[in-house]
Amino acid sequence: QVQLVESGGGLVQAGGSLRLSCAGSGRPFSNYALGWFRQAPGKGRELVAAISGSGSIKTYLDSVKGRFTISRDNAKNTLYLQMNSLKPEDTAVFYCAADTSWPRVRSSRVTYWGQGIQVNVSS
Repeated sequence: QVQLVESGGGLVQAGGSLRLSCAGSGRPFSNYALGWFRQAPGKGRELVAAISGSGSIKTYLDSVKGRFTISRDNAKNTLYLQMNSLKPEDTAVFYCAADTSWPRVRSSRVTYWGQGIQVNVSS
């Protein structure tokens, strides 16, 4: 089992940047593929980005490509999401997620979730 705790959210103006972090504890972090999801008010949860256990494979939601970067530091058991050129439509609760399965970490059936952290982008 792995526990996930997000940090780094907050309020930023449009065009600004934030870096989210997700600290993991429990089993070795490298055993897990990791992802960032988000849920905006009144909408479903969607995958923003995912990264394989080694970090060699990454995937992004089309609307964030070129603006967001997912990365991980397995030695520090930490996942990151660097978010640049933020837009008001990026406003959402962001969740860190982990799974031993690459297909599952990219779906709503992912096994482990963080508690979520709010990101607000003002216009």
